[in-house]
Amino acid sequence: MAHTATVKLSVKSDYAVRAILELATRAEGGRAHRVEDLATAVGTSANYLVQILLNLKGAGLVQSVRGKQGGYRLSKAPDEISLGAVLRAVEGEVFDAPALSDANCPPALREAWGQLRDGANAAADTIHFGRLAEVHARGQEMYHI
Repeated sequence: MAHTATVKLSVKSDYAVRAILELATRAEGGRAHRVEDLATAVGTSANYLVQILLNLKGAGLVQSVRGKQGGYRLSKAPDEISLGAVLRAVEGEVFDAPALSDANCPPALREAWGQLRDGANAAADTIHFGRLAEVHARGQEMYHI
């Protein structure tokens, strides 16, 4: 019987990258967007999205604007925000393995896990939301790395 190994990101990560993509697509003009509108576009509740946006705000990726025209907007240009930065804002790490801090893990395996972590981080840091927003706006279905 074949077994498959997977690395799974959380639903929270998925909503976070969707929210940043939505804000990146709407970034021109720098205006803030209502949480309710973003939540509809992202596919989650406004209450849950606010929790995610607070993580993103804490990481300096979005800013909140108060008042009648308030909401959220990117705090940086979409080209300056990587997929890795968003994942680290909500997860702490792009990839983590318990073995990295396990003294009982054989050193060769710990080194392999470290290489996998470093590779995942490097790959995630090469994907920027400026490019993702362009592709999304054109309606293409796939982002080619």
